[in-house]
Amino acid sequence: MGTNGSTMLEPYEPLRQALPPLDPSTVAGSASCALPARYEAVRGARKFTRSTLTQWELGERFDDVALVVSELVTNALRHALPADTPRETEVPVRLHLMRWTSRLVCAVRDPSNESPVERASDDFGAESGRGLFLVESFADSWGWHPLSEAISGKVVWALFRLQSAD
Repeated sequence: MGTNGSTMLEPYEPLRQALPPLDPSTVAGSASCALPARYEAVRGARKFTRSTLTQWELGERFDDVALVVSELVTNALRHALPADTPRETEVPVRLHLMRWTSRLVCAVRDPSNESPVERASDDFGAESGRGLFLVESFADSWGWHPLSEAISGKVVWALFRLQSAD
């Protein structure tokens, strides 16, 4: 599922340049962290997500958001990094969390130009291959887009609608 349609792409345009939107009139909060090319980075991404959501008073959304963040980061580490990527020194994956009044976006940037592939599987007991199915199940929408020509790679994002404070 790629982003197609200008309404879905506009809020994510700054991610094409690998930066979260910083215009205070459009974003209520943004946070970003670099993740090393090791599977332990998933735990770090979850910890970063918990801390950020708590700071934004969105702790009640942690379980769903953390599951999606875990899947997006795992997919980036498993499928988007070349086999010869140094696992101890490189920081090729980045997690962005962006909050607007009525939505939260989790976006994971990785160096691969390949589109994410949703694997159809009838085996719901399988250990792998369900990541994007889970993202689709827990997020309100998700998509991806390539980065700009100056920066190779892509961003895979998931959007969560937030309850209005009204």
